[in-house]
Amino acid sequence: MSEGAQATQTDVVRRALDRARPDGEEIITESAAADVVTATERDLYAGATDAEAREALIGVLTARIEREPRYKRLAAAVFRHQHYRDVTGEEPGPEGVPETGYRETFRAGIERGIEVDLLDERMGEFDLDALADHLDPARDDRLEHMAMTTLAQRYFLTIDDEPIELPQAFWMRVAMGIALAEPADERLARAKEFYDQLSTLRFVFSTPTLFHAGTTHPQLSSCYLTTVPDDLEGIFDSYKAHAKLSKWSGGLGNDWTNVRAAGARISSTGVESTGTVPFLNISNDVTAAINRSGKRRGAACAYLEPWHLDFPAFLDLKRNTGDERRRTHEMNTAAWVPDLFMKRVENDERWTLFSPDATPDLHGTYGEEFEQRYREYERRADEGEIDQYERRDATELWRTMLTRLFETGHPWLTFKDACNVRSPQDHAGVVNSSNLCTEITLNTSDEETAVCNLGSVNLARHVDADGIDRERLADTIETAMRMLDNVVDLNFYPTDRAERSNTRHRPIGLGMMGFHEALIEQEIPMASAEAIDFADRITEFHSYHAILNSSRLAAERGPYDSYEGSKWDRDLFPQDTVPLLEAERDREIPIDVTERLDWEPVREHVAEHGMRNSNTMAIAPTATISTIAGTTPSIEPRYSNLYVKSNMSGEFTVVNDRLVADLDEHDLWDEEMLDRIKYHDGSIQEIDAIPEAIRERHRGAFEIDPRHQLELAAHRGIWLDQSQSVNVFFPSTDGSLLDDVYRTAWELGLKTTYYLRTLGASQFEKSTIDMAEYGRTQTRDVEDEDTDDGDSDDETDLPTVEDPTCEACQ
Repeated sequence: MSEGAQATQTDVVRRALDRARPDGEEIITESAAADVVTATERDLYAGATDAEAREALIGVLTARIEREPRYKRLAAAVFRHQHYRDVTGEEPGPEGVPETGYRETFRAGIERGIEVDLLDERMGEFDLDALADHLDPARDDRLEHMAMTTLAQRYFLTIDDEPIELPQAFWMRVAMGIALAEPADERLARAKEFYDQLSTLRFVFSTPTLFHAGTTHPQLSSCYLTTVPDDLEGIFDSYKAHAKLSKWSGGLGNDWTNVRAAGARISSTGVESTGTVPFLNISNDVTAAINRSGKRRGAACAYLEPWHLDFPAFLDLKRNTGDERRRTHEMNTAAWVPDLFMKRVENDERWTLFSPDATPDLHGTYGEEFEQRYREYERRADEGEIDQYERRDATELWRTMLTRLFETGHPWLTFKDACNVRSPQDHAGVVNSSNLCTEITLNTSDEETAVCNLGSVNLARHVDADGIDRERLADTIETAMRMLDNVVDLNFYPTDRAERSNTRHRPIGLGMMGFHEALIEQEIPMASAEAIDFADRITEFHSYHAILNSSRLAAERGPYDSYEGSKWDRDLFPQDTVPLLEAERDREIPIDVTERLDWEPVREHVAEHGMRNSNTMAIAPTATISTIAGTTPSIEPRYSNLYVKSNMSGEFTVVNDRLVADLDEHDLWDEEMLDRIKYHDGSIQEIDAIPEAIRERHRGAFEIDPRHQLELAAHRGIWLDQSQSVNVFFPSTDGSLLDDVYRTAWELGLKTTYYLRTLGASQFEKSTIDMAEYGRTQTRDVEDEDTDDGDSDDETDLPTVEDPTCEACQ
């Protein structure tokens, strides 16, 4: 008989709740537990199944997370136990999931996956008993409810829509899949090593690797960068490649600058070109048509340089008005901005737009060479040698760019010269664009589609109140670099150009997440000079060990094919390229480049053994994998102390656990405080009862000067051989301030920026930055917050933030 036939719904709910409460720790009192059971009963209907009763229990628990964050652990445990039932068809024991059944399920899942051709047959060559014994089911407790829901809905493998993986089996499957690149006699030990890093959430791969590791089609790479050629056959070949790359979960950055502008003459037919916009509209439809791996929307970003004659039309692609045939609502856009344009904006000079068929070498040059060629084309235009061109005020065009950016969030602003001057691969070609999330800066051409393989170190697992655990972090980076390098050899490449590029250059992108949580762990406010110092120190350490371990892999496995002539080969490390950018611009980059570590041993090792990877570091957004790891995304500040996060797995209440703990320590956490925080949309800056030190530590993203966040990014950027996804959180409507923010990004030498995130006008007064210039659009008497007007909206509504579309990097 089913459990429901033997007991009432109350018994089912109570038993599920008791199993979820860990031994020796009372997350909730008996009276609170009784209240949860009663509330769950109210949500049930007569005849509800046992599974529906447990689902209702999860709903009640998650609804109370905002009051007591520890409830998410209970919700996660109830969810895990239900998932165990779904996978095994068996009932958890009184103490939860039995270890014996857990290990048996792992073995059975691998064997069945091989049998149905879902998993690589080599997965069966591992000693499955030894790996089963190595599993640590207790590590499931590290996965909170939002993580478990996300994993179960999108990451765990299924056969005929039935799940076959438990959480630790999932981590082990990924570890085994990555260990397949190791010599046969080392695979078992490496699989255990990789599993220990992944399952303790010290390092997490990007989503495509988690999806496909160990499968028969292991498309493990995150990002693809393509250059679209200026001919009809090449353009439609690009659409085909776009579809194939998207099909296997890749996020795309597409460089369109080579395609001639509207009105340019096509010699073969004698007619005028329609320009880039109609082709971009088709690219938009291809993006929308692909459901990546059946689990995610297609995602792409089109790049164009601002000297292109179609650039003004490109700026309008994301607008909600106008001809829909000239709009790309499903695709992102980014401007690939040369330094010369920024200089002319600065000097309030004129700017010339050209069609690339008349200026064929502009896109492939940068720095002083670009400036010389650009001025030469302007001279030719003035003398009548070029018919198709247009003159504009550079400042006017810049202002339009910023206006569209504020209105639509696009185009993202990325800086061509900083990406190229500081590229380790300047000998191998030009960086023509970034990727979907603007952290990848790799060479592309008609022959090569750049590929990058990503994963992120969880900084929150490597710091405590005393600072960085350097030994632990160095160990994590060593293993992570090895795993990421293995991805290059294991990867299933959807196109020949992608395989050619990735195997020749072997770029990887070791990133980081949990930056804000790591600061909070050390009681460092993000809006402080101390945070800048930490950003500098932690990224230098990150860079030091990423480069060192790539060189160690080169000693073991050989350097990448195009190593000779690279900046690495010329003893130019990332920090050495900041002066190169200064020289190219003929102006100082206002950041202090000081080595605190002894880099000489690393330089000597690279000089002797070379590098295994052309590029080693890139900081991706990590919105999804940071959810799995239970930490703050990437290098971003926490969005808010209390909000609703919306992604493809649903909506989840997110509460700042550390804030609750700090308030509880001061006897300040109660229903009244919760209501006051809700009233302020998750902000605590106007709640005077909270000590100032706590308020400073827990500023939300819109309560930190965006220029300070850019300075943090600039100090990280010193040490990175690629770039970082830098969201700009802008709590104002003042165009002059927006202008200052993005000019600051360029002046600081940032390579790229990502989303511009803004607040609605009704929320501006909730953001209190210590800057009179940000001000408020309206005011509210704080004393009114305790007024009970009978309207419950302020007590229940929370701000909602959606994950960005780029999940390939996350």
